Formats: sequence, structure tokens, C-alpha cells
Amino acid sequence: MDKLNKIKVIIADDHDIYRDGLLMLLSKSENIQVIGEANNGEALIELCKIKKPDIVLTDLRMPIVDGIGAIKHLSNAVPKIPCIALSTFDSDQLIVNALEAGASGYIIKNCQKGEIIEAIKTVIEGEPYYCNSSSKLLVKLISNSHYNPYSNKPIISYSDKEISIIKLICEEKSNKEIGEILFMSSRTVEGIRSKILEKMKVKTPAGIAIYAIKNNLYQLNNE
Repeated sequence: MDKLNKIKVIIADDHDIYRDGLLMLLSKSENIQVIGEANNGEALIELCKIKKPDIVLTDLRMPIVDGIGAIKHLSNAVPKIPCIALSTFDSDQLIVNALEAGASGYIIKNCQKGEIIEAIKTVIEGEPYYCNSSSKLLVKLISNSHYNPYSNKPIISYSDKEISIIKLICEEKSNKEIGEILFMSSRTVEGIRSKILEKMKVKTPAGIAIYAIKNNLYQLNNE
């Protein structure tokens, strides 16, 4: 891909070691170019004014201005700068706050390396990204929050079979378990699951669950 057409990314994190590792990872992608780094939210906002990135990856816990404050600012900028929140596994409420502030997706820092690149490409296409490492608690918190990227999108219809599988995915059933419950082969379930992911424009089971709950395809048990 021509350098001019690469996705321009700015990274923000106050830990040099993590930022350096992320820079090294992204530099291996021929479709992505890191054009700047920041170690706090205030520096991130100022850097974005100068560099005008396509997307920002930002930690949520940073000095001066935290990641949530920076996300809120960049989401209200003209033009809006899409942000992916970077957080640790024990920061569920911070991730919800980041989404409500305008983040287009989130990544748990201990996720698989390739998932960060997949998240960038998904968000650039205008779709939200929910990390594959999302806990059940995080999915519930997001589903109960004011965050809803689907409120102004057209309603998509699903067959009875698809809805049955969606509900079982929300209940964390594997393809094998779904097949046994619905009397299908695992391969058939996998094929239908792939179609569901495509129709919802999500990439992970967490994405299916959040989409389903926000669109009233599955009722969340809040007990």
C-alpha cells in the first residue's frame, strides 16, 4: 500500500515500555503508520491538532488530562477523530465511561497482538470494536450503559434460527454446545455464526452480545 494511503495513528500512553511495544507492533503492518506519540491526554489533544490522525489509540489512566477527557474532546472535534480505548482487565467501568465519552471501541492490553490491528481496521470502517477478551461483567456494564452506537442505524431482520443462535452465544455457549441444543452440526453453527457477525458488522462474541442486547434480540439477566 502506498505510504500516503496508510491509516495514520497516534498512540497515547504514559508508560514508555507499553508505548514502545505498541509502536513496534504497528510498524510491522504495511497498512498502518504511527505519526505521533503522547504520554498524557493534554499532549495527545495538542498533537492531534497538528498531526490530524485518522485514529487514536489511548490509555485511559494518564496524567494532566486522562484518556476519557481526551476521548471526549476528540470525539467532539470537527472532524471527529475516532478513538480506541486501551485499558487493563480490571478497569471495566473506565471502559464504559470511555465508550459513553465517544470512544469507537476498546482493547484490553493483554489481548492477542493481531487484535489491535483488527480493531484499528474495524473502527476506520465506521464500526465499533469490542475486545475478544471482554469479561461477562464488562458486557453487562456496557449493555446497561447509555452507550448505543446502533440507535440511528437501520433495523436488520434475523431468522428464527439466527435468533436462537444469537441467544445461545449471549449465554456463552460454544459451537458444539449450540449444535447439541439445536440439533445441528458444529460446522452448520459456525456458518450461521459467521453470517450473524457479518450482518451485525461485529468481530467478537462480546460484539454479538452487546449488539443483541441493544437491539432487543436478547434480554439481559441483571441478577
